[in-house]
Amino acid sequence: MSYNWVSLGCGVIANQLAQSMEKQGRTLYGVVNRTYSKAIEFAEKYNIPNVYRNIDEVLHDENVDIIYISTPHNTHIKYLKEALKARKHILCEKSITLNIKELEEAKQLAIENNVILAEAMTIFHMPLYKKLNEIIKTKKLGNLKIIQMNFGSYKEYDMKNRFFNPDLAGGALLDIGVYALSFVRWFMSEKPNQVLSQVKYAPSGVDEQVGILLMNPSNEMATITLSLHAKQPKRGMIAFDNGYIEIYEYPRGEKAVITYTNNNQQETIQCGKTEDALLYEIIDMEMAISGQKNEMYLDYTTDVMSIMSDIRKEWGLFYPEEKNKE
Repeated sequence: MSYNWVSLGCGVIANQLAQSMEKQGRTLYGVVNRTYSKAIEFAEKYNIPNVYRNIDEVLHDENVDIIYISTPHNTHIKYLKEALKARKHILCEKSITLNIKELEEAKQLAIENNVILAEAMTIFHMPLYKKLNEIIKTKKLGNLKIIQMNFGSYKEYDMKNRFFNPDLAGGALLDIGVYALSFVRWFMSEKPNQVLSQVKYAPSGVDEQVGILLMNPSNEMATITLSLHAKQPKRGMIAFDNGYIEIYEYPRGEKAVITYTNNNQQETIQCGKTEDALLYEIIDMEMAISGQKNEMYLDYTTDVMSIMSDIRKEWGLFYPEEKNKE
């Protein structure tokens, strides 16, 4: 069965979504954007048949099955609530909401309206991560000991852009930390229950640089370093009793190297394609809706959002929308 997708947003991710559809010989069913003229241009570029003037038109179209939300973080909950009440399935860009309270509200609406709600977290859908989990389950690497994560981007010090602007829910944790924490949660056997963090703030007041230490009840540990003003390799390392796995460019990883420490032999795992990241999300989402697959990892998304919410609460870092609700 083929489903009708609508893109809410016309940015980089929306373009990748449309291109992934084209690879399947399909097109998006529709597009809606805050600026109508941009939606028109986007539709012409990808031969999309329906252009909506506002979200209400999308929600009242009975032919719309799935909405992909790629607007700024702080707008997600508004659209999520409206779309879930209209019984539309939702795949929402990371971070799915600003905080755990918003996510729990959205999850409840998804349950009440019997629809799928999921975060477009590429790590949960890339074939490489599924393959690595299969290898880990054989126990030939032994038990997980520690995970080390790096993610750093160099963003110009413009406090009005989305990376540093508190009015656009900027900051390292929600923008890039969500990837690192999702990676950690994917490989850990259970949610971390001990979390320590340090933060350096940008002049705008959002988190520019972050260090996080995590441990779960199984004594599996992780370290994370994030920066929005210092480039780091996007590197993930997972260490076990009998070896370790290294992944570079990890958010959309297609290659991992396993080193077995008893003999230093290395095994290269190549699986999936970086360029097809959105395609894997589309496939998994449609399988979940059709009942062929019952896992979009919303429990992992919830664990990660809970951790991020607790960390920001400890820092005393709240966004304008959160302050207004208090």
